[in-house]
Amino acid sequence: MTVLAEKQTIESGPSLRQRIAARGFDAVTLLVIPAFALLALLFLYPFAYGLILSFEPKAGSAWSNYERFFTDPYLYTTIWKTLLLSVPVTVLNLVVSLPVAFRVRLMYRQRLLTTILVVPITLGTVLIAEGLLNYLGPQGWFNRTLIAVGLIDHPLRLVHNYWGVFASLVINGFPFTFLLVLSYVTGIDPALEQAAATLGANARQRFTSVFLPILMPGLAITFCLSFVQAFSVFPSAVLLGEPAGQTRVISIAAYQATFEEYDYSMASAIAMIMGFVQLAIVVGMMATRGLFYRGPVAGTKG
Repeated sequence: MTVLAEKQTIESGPSLRQRIAARGFDAVTLLVIPAFALLALLFLYPFAYGLILSFEPKAGSAWSNYERFFTDPYLYTTIWKTLLLSVPVTVLNLVVSLPVAFRVRLMYRQRLLTTILVVPITLGTVLIAEGLLNYLGPQGWFNRTLIAVGLIDHPLRLVHNYWGVFASLVINGFPFTFLLVLSYVTGIDPALEQAAATLGANARQRFTSVFLPILMPGLAITFCLSFVQAFSVFPSAVLLGEPAGQTRVISIAAYQATFEEYDYSMASAIAMIMGFVQLAIVVGMMATRGLFYRGPVAGTKG
């Protein structure tokens, strides 16, 4: 009977389970279903709901919210103000993290330093903002120290402006950026650098010809993650900036539309614009990953 059953199976072709497995959908692959369901519940559904709501304004056509946003300078300039904060902060954190990571990878107590750098991440944006107000405010320790030693006659304005928010974003974002860059730098095989040095390449040539091409995919991902984190700035812009002027970022515009105007449709439109601006920057950055190196990256995390 067993031989007969096997013969019938061969004659009838592979079973449904075998055909599905041949296409890459086996029992292990099906484990992705719970993750996809969670993603749909927490991201896809809210996004779709917000997108539909943005086309249901209180008055006018379906595009009224977007027309209002891009015709009102008080609204559309928030995109530029947000980019003016998030892009320089991201670039600065990335540029500073790279040489520091190259130095730290040679240190003996690397874990201790990385543990210390995690502390600013655990503090949170609000606590960092409160600390900067105490240190850099008109009556803060920094200004009082400078006045006491006679370097200045009156307090410097270091908060409630662009630079206060900038400093907060750097403090909050640098540890995150540095830890990501360090993971990529330490993942490069030291033999690659030794081989380049053997061939006569100096430190600059080794960085530009060996390290940078391999690190570029990882740096692009780090830039995207750090940029998204900085672009969504809200507490720092309110506590340390000028919410009605220089640091009126796009998240503040969405907040005002929601809780001051009670216009949830307009708030959804602003949130959609915010998301598409971030998506455009991320897609543009990810497209640059292949401009430096397209070969294998064996022995690296890039």
